[in-house]
Amino acid sequence: MDTKRSALATLHAQADACRRCAIATTRDKIVCGVGDPESTLMIVGEGPGENEDRKGEPFVGRAGELLTKMLAAIGLSREDVFITNTIKCRASTEENGRVFNRAPMLEEIANCREFLDREIAIVKPRVILAVGAPAAKSFLGAGFGITRQRGIWYAGPAGTDLIVTFHPAYILRLTGGQIDAVKRLVWNDLQAVRRKLDELKQADEVESVDREGRPFQPRPLQEPELKLF
Repeated sequence: MDTKRSALATLHAQADACRRCAIATTRDKIVCGVGDPESTLMIVGEGPGENEDRKGEPFVGRAGELLTKMLAAIGLSREDVFITNTIKCRASTEENGRVFNRAPMLEEIANCREFLDREIAIVKPRVILAVGAPAAKSFLGAGFGITRQRGIWYAGPAGTDLIVTFHPAYILRLTGGQIDAVKRLVWNDLQAVRRKLDELKQADEVESVDREGRPFQPRPLQEPELKLF
């Protein structure tokens, strides 16, 4: 783990020094991934917003609080996973003297892709949960439609299993009956992630027993106590 943390610290310093995009001169702090570098699960969002830019960590503020609840609903904490974004600087625009978040441009995502790829190579997750359309498109192409194509398993980078769900910030913007409908879809996606993690864990146990030459005693996967976030 120390080797991974050292490699991530080096990546952080290099990202901080990067000036490929104009947003490197307008952001406050660089925002690289945080969490467990040994985690099986990596969560990839769009990019840092105002709160993340101020603190230097991904997914803080209201969207971060909701992500924490989403993880807790499937028995995980933020410390159990590795959380990052497609870009490491806040993409913003200024209007009438006020600064607003905006979606990252394709050029910005391309310029920052090296750092995301290196995070994936260092952490070596086996499952990636992409939250939001920009994050999904960075992996699956510009034609990806999140409404139709979320909740499906895809072949992700470096042999990972990749699935897409809606971004917590999108859920927070919904009103009325839309919230319940979308939360139900996201809940289905989270349950799929939980099942995948459990399947991988059991497969690792089988492999470990095989290497040791002991007979494997199969057991059914235990359904954790899950609750809608």
